[in-house]
Amino acid sequence: SHELFEVISNSQDKNYRFGAGYTDLINDLNKNLQQNLTVINLAKLEDNNFKAININENGVQIGALVTAAQLLENNIIQNNYPVLWEAINSVASKEIRATATIGGNICQASPSGDMSCALVALKAVCEIVDSKENIRKENICDFFRGVKKTSLKKNEILRSIFVPINISKNIKSGYIKVGTRNSMEIAIASIAYHFQKDEQNNVIDAGYAIGAVAPTIVFTKDACDFIIRKNINSLNETDVKQFANLIKKYARPISDIRASAWYREEVLINLSETIFK
Repeated sequence: SHELFEVISNSQDKNYRFGAGYTDLINDLNKNLQQNLTVINLAKLEDNNFKAININENGVQIGALVTAAQLLENNIIQNNYPVLWEAINSVASKEIRATATIGGNICQASPSGDMSCALVALKAVCEIVDSKENIRKENICDFFRGVKKTSLKKNEILRSIFVPINISKNIKSGYIKVGTRNSMEIAIASIAYHFQKDEQNNVIDAGYAIGAVAPTIVFTKDACDFIIRKNINSLNETDVKQFANLIKKYARPISDIRASAWYREEVLINLSETIFK
């Protein structure tokens, strides 16, 4: 990987993009042919920091070049982080999942990114390396700065994503999106939730993220704080409504060809209430 950092160093005065699975990059290039664009190909990179899924007592470290298909096949992901597994399963087609990488999905910074939405709910941390091989860590929420904008500087690359270990075996975790056709379609609203409970089903840790209803994916902190210490199996109507209202205030939807802002918000509230039914 030293070679990669050399290439990054030498490309600072060029217009360049990284390519790994190329699922989004090719789309972007078709829409907007950039003159003199250098593509730094990561597909042949043999570096486990980028390519492996490592599990330790603190959580799971997922290399940025790990594909959606690899994550789907991983039992630890499926059993411990259903929200991430379901989000990946909702990504497009089998063919796309075989090549799409988790790092590419995150760096696209799409407000409707499925994997990104799940990772925000899981309070994941991005590990970023610069061309001098200095490492910095940043919460994924702060990594997204706007539509298709991230905090990455010109000489930096996303190396891996860290997902913290569950503090409880008792979880309620999932991902739901509403599109206009099927999973090939971009969401018009999506929710990712990961609640950890004690033996009595009281929430001890909460993660909840919303997608496609604001310029970035949003972690709904106030709603998460509200649900802590509540018994998730017996929430009353008032609590459910209040929870949904706290989520709604984070939404800043737009109207586009897929859906009106009003409709996106209605879908969001609806989804936020259904998970407790």
